[in-house]
Amino acid sequence: MGTIVWLGSEVMFFAGLFAVYFSLRAVSPELWADQTAKLNIPFSLVNTIILVASSFTAQFGVFAAERLQPKRTGGLFALTKWGMVEWFFLSYALGAVFVTGQIFEYGMLVSEHVGFSSDSYGSVFYFATGFHGLHVTGGLIAFLLVIGRTYAVKRFTHKEATSAIVVSYYWHFVDVVWIGLFLVIYVLR
Repeated sequence: MGTIVWLGSEVMFFAGLFAVYFSLRAVSPELWADQTAKLNIPFSLVNTIILVASSFTAQFGVFAAERLQPKRTGGLFALTKWGMVEWFFLSYALGAVFVTGQIFEYGMLVSEHVGFSSDSYGSVFYFATGFHGLHVTGGLIAFLLVIGRTYAVKRFTHKEATSAIVVSYYWHFVDVVWIGLFLVIYVLR
């Protein structure tokens, strides 16, 4: 229950970021047109698909945790036999690729003279996507903690499964927020 209340506060935080974005965009439409033309939409779409895919793999990990199956029971490539650990490791890897992609995109934009302090567009772009990136990084740490806890306990119980479920709530939230950011920043240009 505490996680859901906390995620509610996070919704309000990101709602504020969306409000700032739309407010600044409304007063500087020419600036927004110039700066959004520099965005690499195909690259960001692929990065978005990677993050959304990680939500599916995290959910497969939850299904395994609910079955009280912490680790795989078959070969490495027998995905139907994977446990929570394998699915969460894959989710972690996909999330790490997403963060790396964001950092690469920042580098591309800085080379196009879109910086945090260059103008209001740069400020709100980096502020919104940067905070999201920090949230993704927090989720990556949470995946590692749940995986580590699984290895640390002698017996995987409902308590450990509940931890996996709570982390998945957070991860799905982070994905939904990114979909909103992607639509607002990259699609509604």
